[in-house]
Amino acid sequence: MKSNYIRFASPAATIGSVLILGVETSCDETGLALYEGGRPGRPGRLLAHAVHSQAALHEAYGGVVPELASREHLRRLVPLARRVLASAGRDLAELDAVAYTQGPGLVGALLAGAAFAHGLAFGLGVPAIGVHHMEGHLLSPLLAARAPEFPFVALLVSGGHTQLVRVAAPGEYELLGETLDDAAGEAFDKTAQLLGLGYPGGPALSRLAESGTPGRYRLPRPMIASDELDFSFSGLKTAVLQLLRAGGDGPQFRADVARAFVDAVVDVLVAKCVAALERTGLARLVVAGGVGANRQLREALERCAAQRGFDVFYPEPALCTDNGAMIAFAAALRLAREGTAPRRAARFFGLSALGARARRLTAAGRGAQELSRPRRLSSPRRMRPMFSRWRQTRTSAIAATVGTSGGAPLNSQNADAGANSAATIAGGRHHAEANASTIAKAASAPSASHGSSASSTPAAVATPLPPRNPCQSG
Repeated sequence: MKSNYIRFASPAATIGSVLILGVETSCDETGLALYEGGRPGRPGRLLAHAVHSQAALHEAYGGVVPELASREHLRRLVPLARRVLASAGRDLAELDAVAYTQGPGLVGALLAGAAFAHGLAFGLGVPAIGVHHMEGHLLSPLLAARAPEFPFVALLVSGGHTQLVRVAAPGEYELLGETLDDAAGEAFDKTAQLLGLGYPGGPALSRLAESGTPGRYRLPRPMIASDELDFSFSGLKTAVLQLLRAGGDGPQFRADVARAFVDAVVDVLVAKCVAALERTGLARLVVAGGVGANRQLREALERCAAQRGFDVFYPEPALCTDNGAMIAFAAALRLAREGTAPRRAARFFGLSALGARARRLTAAGRGAQELSRPRRLSSPRRMRPMFSRWRQTRTSAIAATVGTSGGAPLNSQNADAGANSAATIAGGRHHAEANASTIAKAASAPSASHGSSASSTPAAVATPLPPRNPCQSG
């Protein structure tokens, strides 16, 4: 069994209430949220969140176009930030930290969110906290009214990821298994294309499967008989292609094929979840990610849970897809775990002077023109000593404030970008378009891809194995 054990900073004393703006731009959804971290005796709460989907923009191309996605993020970030702050009745100057998706994802989309977050955080004098996209999904069920207790097993089925993880506590994760080729979400999208359902294909495929005849066709269940907890779905996609080439035509035929595909994926996911629970000795299962909203999967897991006596937890339906709430929440848990107050962290970096100026101007009702006007504080000669001190202590500072996966370092080129970003939201200047060179200087982000990967080499259709779903009869 493959097992990678990751442990971050150990839990520490909880901190006071903090206000965190979360920014999610890993693929084709722009999500912003405002989360207020709790204090002893007072749990945290999600104050507001908003998501803009780019599905209509990319539909004509049959998939996500990275350049278009990045430009759309730039157009939507500032209006969504204004909307979230207004919905919560909060002011920009009240923010204690800005959290953003650090990766994995489309590099241009990640850069757009990272540049916005770092610029805004720099302008306010607060930390910019990078959050792993999958950790956000992993912890999102804790925002639900019915939240799980630790430890639990998590099934992450989001975009290009399908993973089983044992979660002992926030920041303590053990990878139990993952996909060896296509993820479940990728298999849904590629099969939807084979059936001519367009983009986004996953939800359309699930809806078509509801009208299909159960058992009319039977597709292989890849790796369902394996003793490992890994997944493989590329061969299943190839089996669908061969069935379409050899089969009939018409709406009912396509619905029956869709039903056979969904049943095969659900059987594999349920069987692997049950095996993971038995191997770890746990009785709590968390399902997170976009595929976790699939109705057939939820029904199958609920039936199996009733038979075998374990509990299943999901995020709220609105938080299954990419969103800023999960990013803000993950950052709040990290701050609580490390016991570092955000304002103190900002002062450590020497950024409190610029943030204090932004708060004073906002409180006095003075607009963006005043904040963006050149002052001696922003002159290169006065900024140089501050960044020189920061460079000398950046290693210990990053470890003390944002943890091992913290945000990318700031540099002197993004000082003006930070002031302008803060001024844009606070004073009402709308910068819909951002210069590409400014983004490249403002932040660095992982270059891992997000979404559908290239098609793998077609695999031969194996002889269908007998069902090994432990909750399926017959």
